[in-house]
Amino acid sequence: MAHKSHFSLDVGWQLLLKDLGLPSRHVLRRALLPEDTLSRENHGLTTDEYFRFWRALEQEANDVLFPLRLIETVSSEVFSPPLFAALCSPDLMRAVQRLAKYKALVAPMSLEISVGSWGEMTLSPRWQGGHTEVPVSLQVVELAFFVRLAQIATREAICAVRVTLPALPAGKALQRYERFFGTAITLGTHASITFSAVDVLRPFLTSNEGMWRAFEPELRRQLCEMDSAATTAERVHAVLLELLPSNSATIEVAASRLGMSKRTLQRRLEEEGENFRALVSETRRRLACHYLEHTTLSGGEIAFLLGFEDPNSFYRAFQDWTGRTLESTRQSYRFN
Repeated sequence: MAHKSHFSLDVGWQLLLKDLGLPSRHVLRRALLPEDTLSRENHGLTTDEYFRFWRALEQEANDVLFPLRLIETVSSEVFSPPLFAALCSPDLMRAVQRLAKYKALVAPMSLEISVGSWGEMTLSPRWQGGHTEVPVSLQVVELAFFVRLAQIATREAICAVRVTLPALPAGKALQRYERFFGTAITLGTHASITFSAVDVLRPFLTSNEGMWRAFEPELRRQLCEMDSAATTAERVHAVLLELLPSNSATIEVAASRLGMSKRTLQRRLEEEGENFRALVSETRRRLACHYLEHTTLSGGEIAFLLGFEDPNSFYRAFQDWTGRTLESTRQSYRFN
């Protein structure tokens, strides 16, 4: 998969900055970013802009404890796809596996995971493009996030067993950091955090596999958009996952989302032996089967999510696609 070139700063950041008492316009101005950066849809930051944003946060906060203050404001109310994926997981091990897959949606990094002989798990962020001047506050936040996640999901005082950072705060600030992580912090080349085997497998009270299965296609859609090798048909399918619920799945809108004209989109689909109308029908069929298998949504609710104004039109279309009724299809999934 290709590296993503832009990273979203979603609505959650507006809540975080508000809770921290940092005016977003001041932070964005200091980072030389447009003042509407946090409110613009389908817009993200380059890797350099992302790091500028973080340095601006550091400078605006002017507080060595800023990373801990930020992470302590994180809650399930601050919604982002990777956080949601993690909270729906059965335990920290599965949460980390999902985050490793989807973290690239929101940050220029990957997550290196290793499990020791005693079952302890070590996590280490790796930065895109081999950047060496990553803001220290960002590295602290990335490690502290996992502690906060485990605490939110288990309602237990989860601590790390080992933490390494490339730079350490001085004096009382270091003591505050070590109280948060629950262990001494050592100096090292790469940031990393280790959790005990017991905490790695401690059940998450927020676990919701049914909700995760219903939500996962949207994360996959965003990941698909990162892949520069995707065919035009695959990219159209990814866009349709977003357009169908809003009843705006027209070729004009899809072409606009993909940054091309209607005629160019038609030509590229024809070159691949595809056409837009067939892709809409196939995407609807696959989504309908997904909802029937993994959710308890009614036929009318599914029809709405697929962009049908009349549920009866959906029922007839599903019969044409599969030769079966909604109920018989749902029952077949239950018995398999």
